[in-house]
Amino acid sequence: MEHHNKLFLLLMLLIQVLLVAAQTNSQDYNGLAALTGFWTNRPPNWVGTDPCGSNWEGIRCSNSRITELKLLSMNLEGQLSSAIQQLPELDTLDLSYNTGLTGTIPQEIGSLKKLKSLALVGCGLSGPIPDSIGALKQLTFLALNMNRFNGTIPGSIGNLTNINWLDVADNQLEGQLPVSDNKGTPGLDLLLQAQHFHMGNNKFSDQLPEKLFNSKMILKHVLLDNNQLQGSIPSSLGQVSTLEVLRLDTNGFSGAVPSTLKNLGQLSELYLSHNKLNGSLPDLTGLNSLSYVDMSNNSFNDSDIPLWVSSLQSLTTVLLGDNQLSGTLNLTSGYSNSLQLIDLQDNQITDYKPGSKKINFQVVLAGNPICHESEAQKLSYCQLPLQTPAYTTPLNNCSAQSCSSGQVSSPNCKCAYPYTGTLYSRALSFTTLNDTDYKELEQSLLKSFESQKLPVDSVSLSNPSRNASNNNFQLTLDVFPSQTDRFNRTGVSSVAFVLSNQIFKAPEFFSPYFFNGLNYQYYGGEPKSKSKHTGAIIGAVVAVVVFLGLAFVIGMYALRQKRRAERSELNPFANWEQNPNSGAAPQLKGARWFSFEDLRKYTNNFSESNTIGSGGYGKVYQGVLPAGEVVAIKRA
Repeated sequence: MEHHNKLFLLLMLLIQVLLVAAQTNSQDYNGLAALTGFWTNRPPNWVGTDPCGSNWEGIRCSNSRITELKLLSMNLEGQLSSAIQQLPELDTLDLSYNTGLTGTIPQEIGSLKKLKSLALVGCGLSGPIPDSIGALKQLTFLALNMNRFNGTIPGSIGNLTNINWLDVADNQLEGQLPVSDNKGTPGLDLLLQAQHFHMGNNKFSDQLPEKLFNSKMILKHVLLDNNQLQGSIPSSLGQVSTLEVLRLDTNGFSGAVPSTLKNLGQLSELYLSHNKLNGSLPDLTGLNSLSYVDMSNNSFNDSDIPLWVSSLQSLTTVLLGDNQLSGTLNLTSGYSNSLQLIDLQDNQITDYKPGSKKINFQVVLAGNPICHESEAQKLSYCQLPLQTPAYTTPLNNCSAQSCSSGQVSSPNCKCAYPYTGTLYSRALSFTTLNDTDYKELEQSLLKSFESQKLPVDSVSLSNPSRNASNNNFQLTLDVFPSQTDRFNRTGVSSVAFVLSNQIFKAPEFFSPYFFNGLNYQYYGGEPKSKSKHTGAIIGAVVAVVVFLGLAFVIGMYALRQKRRAERSELNPFANWEQNPNSGAAPQLKGARWFSFEDLRKYTNNFSESNTIGSGGYGKVYQGVLPAGEVVAIKRA
């Protein structure tokens, strides 16, 4: 019995060595393989069956469980499948900027109970947002913008009581925004931890429910621009005292602007243009944080230019064109030193009094009676607004390099293949940016990348413009690698993650922002297959060596035991070691010892025809000994 115990212990040791060699939970590996097995352009170091132990790109693990899956801008092609449910320990899932990732979000996404961040920005996904997404109770960040999702927003999202960031903009979602009812149906009004409602550029229709907003909310940004919303603006918006940016432009809102907006003391950007609003222009006196106001292209009543246009000291931009304003634009009593633009084109203004102080901002009165005379049309204030000035990040006291095809000279004059995309501001505080603003934005980006210890040498901004269809301000962003001329996959994905997950905190004048990254075609620094899996290879070699060593020891031990058994077949005490304490070997008179091979022979190889019964520990067989004796033999 003792040699059986030793053999068992050796086998257990061998199993432990083999288990240690693989660091990934088998369920997680199988789930990952099932989810991504048909994807193309997966990272080339996804080799073997041990993502955690082999440091697969885009994978992070904790205690042998896969907790992060981040594969951004990798030109992935494929679909999400129900296999996602086999990764129950995921807390971060980001597959943004892979336009070849198509299909729908499977209902099984709701099985990821530990998920805190879900970002699928700028993919090719379509279909409805599944109801099961409301089961992700730990979710704080949800970004599904820039896809082709349709249908309605599921009311179950109201169950995401920890959500801070909700972005479903730039899709094809429709219907009414869901609110809760007294029957227990959830809605968006229950998201009391949310600071961001980004839902612009969809097809939402009907009236905004009055119940959608309440005083318990801490919303900073409500972006519902470029939809098909109708009816009046809910007065309950005035209860959200934390609101900083409100975009309701390019909808079908009608009626008067609610007076409750005067309660929004922290409001800095107000977009109400391209609606059917009427009545009097709202009195915004006292909103001292207000910097950008656009109420152009409405049907406000014939009225004088409101006094707050010249009295609010934080104003940079006032757009009130294409209304029915009349009378005189009088700036003789002063105005904000921050002003960049007052655009009152296409109204009924008959006079303009700039005052004695030199005007260092643009005034646009084109299309008003004051500019109808041919001579007046030559005046600066009768010209259309200036276009956004060009800008490119300047060089850092060096000379630009002549680079090979595809490479770009960085601001530090190094030829490299940058990671490129478009950076958008959804509510720029200014009409446009000056060099100081661009510099601040560039420095903020660099500090964010440095804080994440990313291999970034410099950033470049260029091609500033305002998108005519949605009024977003946009820039081309080039991120240059450090110490090499190109990024590897981990570098690109990490840079993109900083932008997709809003780790980069933009200056206030550029917030809220979003980024759309392009697929990167110049991956470099990929480890050779030999070094890529060094840890895995070493582990495998050690495991094989130990396995062979243990197998040799076990084999020799088994052979030795077999020989001892053969020698002891007729005398079980043939190996008795005699000493003064033990005495001579016992002499048996009655009991006999049989080998297993003997028992197999006596029972005709434990034939079923020899079975005569069974007990708690096995079957009982009839056996015939060489001398013809019939015996009962129990096999455990």
